[in-house]
Amino acid sequence: MMADPFEVRMRFTAQLQHLNASVTSSQKAAHYALKYRDMDEDLHSCILEQLERNNINNRANIMYFIEQFCEMATREDHAPYVRMIQRDILRVVDAVAPPDGSGAANIKHVRRVLNGLQTKEILSAETVAEIDAGLKERETHPAHLDLEAEEVAEAGGGGVRSKTGTPRGSKANGMRVDKRQIEQRIEEDRERNKRLRESMWTVSGDDIDEQGRFWDEASDIGEDDFLTANEELMERRQMIDAR
Repeated sequence: MMADPFEVRMRFTAQLQHLNASVTSSQKAAHYALKYRDMDEDLHSCILEQLERNNINNRANIMYFIEQFCEMATREDHAPYVRMIQRDILRVVDAVAPPDGSGAANIKHVRRVLNGLQTKEILSAETVAEIDAGLKERETHPAHLDLEAEEVAEAGGGGVRSKTGTPRGSKANGMRVDKRQIEQRIEEDRERNKRLRESMWTVSGDDIDEQGRFWDEASDIGEDDFLTANEELMERRQMIDAR
């Protein structure tokens, strides 16, 4: 019996909307899309639509999903999905970390995924370098709303001023990060950093040199990320104590 295209689309959309930091949720959505690969163009459009409609946390989760999805599609020899991601990668990046600076907190996540896609030979080094140049400009955008500072502002109940003088914890450029989104992002970042540490610890002896080389080259992934995760946890505890 042929699947109803509308139902397939709706179920895949729901899976994208409920993605989290776990690998399992990404694998489940990827398996579903590959099961209905005959609808690949329609399901790819679902990915783009959800990237452009959801909050910054969900956009980051979809970005990580894309890396997992491309890897699985390559393994199952379904090139169209990969080609569509390659074709629309700039649109994807613009949705996850918009040029207006409203998604600046996602920039480090975009870089991690781009590095992963380059390592898996899905994106070329030239493409990644070109996109990264644009991301550097977005990091200094006046509308930058990093989640760590937002959380501190929420915990203290006052405004922590950004480098541009805009009070943190207030609206900037019409955007505001909800406290629940802040807490969700902290938990998901902690989960991703935990998996990153575990992957480093479980590297076999033969792979240590190669893993070390990758670690050094991936400038956006380092000890600072782990320190940031610990700082986020402490700030969250302060917020809870202040309630």
